[in-house]
Amino acid sequence: MTSHSLDAPLYSMQDHRKLHVWARAHALAIAARRATREFPPSGYASLQSQIVRAAESVLFNIIEGCGGRTPKDFAKFLDTSVKSTMELEGELELAKDYGALGHREWRTLSQEVVEVRRMLCGLRTKVLARPVVTG
Repeated sequence: MTSHSLDAPLYSMQDHRKLHVWARAHALAIAARRATREFPPSGYASLQSQIVRAAESVLFNIIEGCGGRTPKDFAKFLDTSVKSTMELEGELELAKDYGALGHREWRTLSQEVVEVRRMLCGLRTKVLARPVVTG
């Protein structure tokens, strides 16, 4: 068994820009913001804000997780990203049902949300299967 100091990293940090799921989540956040700009001018500000916040949460939790000290830390943030995709999917459906988001835009965004969630779950499994890097 290898011992290491408390200052030694248990896990090498990831560069989020090298993750394909980060690129997809980044594009999703931009697409979500652009889609909400097309909402009617009044009555949907709260939903518009929630959609953008959820989409950005997916992205920001990937980035924050890359700075984790252990695979378990990284996986925790990936879990939060997955939960944010669930929230985003529900908000997009509500926006469609309210008539604030067109069916075509809803379908495109929703399909991308599902794909990003699938990728996050796969990455989480892979991260947790990695051996811990020791000193």
